[in-house]
Parts: sequence; structure tokens; C-alpha cells
Amino acid sequence: MHENRTTYPKRKAQMYQQLQELPKKYKVVSLIKMEKVRSTQVLPLRKILKDDVEFVSIKDKVAKKALESLDVPGIKEMLGDLTGQCMFMFTNMSPFKLNVLLAKNKIMMNARGGDIASIDVVVPEKNTGIAPGPMLTEFKEAGIPTKIDQGTIWIAKDSTPVKKGEAINAKLASILGKLDIKPVEAGISLFVALEDGLKYAADEMVIDVDKIRDEFAQAHQEAVSLSIEAAYVTPENISQILSKASQYARSLSVESGFMTDETKEQILQKADAQARSLAGQVKDYTPA
Repeated sequence: MHENRTTYPKRKAQMYQQLQELPKKYKVVSLIKMEKVRSTQVLPLRKILKDDVEFVSIKDKVAKKALESLDVPGIKEMLGDLTGQCMFMFTNMSPFKLNVLLAKNKIMMNARGGDIASIDVVVPEKNTGIAPGPMLTEFKEAGIPTKIDQGTIWIAKDSTPVKKGEAINAKLASILGKLDIKPVEAGISLFVALEDGLKYAADEMVIDVDKIRDEFAQAHQEAVSLSIEAAYVTPENISQILSKASQYARSLSVESGFMTDETKEQILQKADAQARSLAGQVKDYTPA
């Protein structure tokens, strides 16, 4: 018979302790899925966000056991999301802001077979330093022109074996890796987040910053136009309202013939033009 376990590996015990303490320390608990995330993506983020975010890689069984006993509003709603490889991010930063920061910190990575090219992949003319052999066939199959010079394979001319949005096959991915060409832009996004007891799904945290900025700018311009039209004075529009009122007053003065120091010249010019027009009509008049 197996005895009940009384001790646990140090790493699991430490993880359990962190998951007991950190959800109480921070306002936001975020979760990312690691299935398609590589360590080369996470390491730079740890450095960039080290003062604002604590990262904890988890084992789902340990995480579930740790969170089940926590008295944190909404935390138990995340238990169903703890499947596969996951990582927690604990912070006091808004999950929306955190997701924007993650989106801004994308990196270019080596391709794997089946990856989609994020850019037009250009293989420049150069000496690859690779000895002739089976690789020549692989270059040919990838549509990359080559020649042999000085005992190595040279790229004969610039070529674009795959364009943005196209899939990269395994052989081409291997070639690009050997040439240190990184055609795949990769980033991390939040899978789910909890803030003040409210749970947000991945699509709810996606913010198009440029679109929202444009919408705010348009709304501001429409508000300014409406306030000017309604003569609703604010510190931002008072000069425009006064300018518009002045223009209206000047037009009304000229149209009605009410002379002021500012409009007398225009009124006299208008009267002179009307008089000349009338004189011309009288001169050309022929009685029936």
C-alpha cells in the first residue's frame, strides 16, 4: 500500500505558496496559455515588466488546489481555464493596458513548419557559409537560386521564397533558420483576466488603440462643432464663438445698411455697386 504523501517537491510547494499569496497582493490576476508561446517570447517580457508584473508558471493540479481555498472574489471562476500549459501574471495594472503592452512587445522569431509569414521573406544575395551537399537540393526546392563559390553555397541573387500571409513549409523553415532570417512576428495576449471580481475573456480585452484614438478625435471635433453652433461657451471654444458672432454681426450690418466704423466701407462699396448697376439699367432702357 502507498502511504499518503506528506511532503511535496520544493518547486510545487513554492508554486502553491505563491498562488496563495499573490492573488491577495494584486488587484488583477491574468492568465496566458503557453501552447504556442516560446520561452524566447516570455524572457524579454519578464525584463520589461519586472517592476509591474509577477509571472508564475503553473501546473494545473497545483494551481487548482491553491485557488480552490482562496477567499478572493471571482477566483474560482478561473478554475475551469487552468488546462494545459499556463502562466499567471499578477499586477495592479488594468488588464486592458497590460494586453496593449503585450501587443506592443512582439518579437520576430525563427519559423517552424506550418507557421505563417508575417512579412515578405527576402533571402539576400550572400555567402551562406554552408558547404555544398544535400542543402543545394533544399535551396532549389525552395526556389532560392544558388551557386557554388570558394567551396560554399552562395545565394546567387535576392529572392522572395514566401510572401506575407503564406505558409512556411518545414524545409524552408530549416533554411531560414540556418540563414538567421526570422520571418514570424510573435506576441502574447491574455487568455482571461480577473479584476475586482469581474472576469474578462480574451476578446473583451482586445483594444484597437489607433481606432479608439480616431474615434475620440472625431467625437471631440463633433462636440466642438455642436457647442459652437449652439453658442454654448467653454474655455476651448470661446474664441471661435466670438469670431462667428462677429462675422454674423458684420454681415447683418452690411446687409441692413447699418453703418459702423468696421462696416461703413463695405456698405458704401455695396451702395456704389448697386447705384452703378441701376444707372446702367436706366441707360439701356428703351421705352416700348
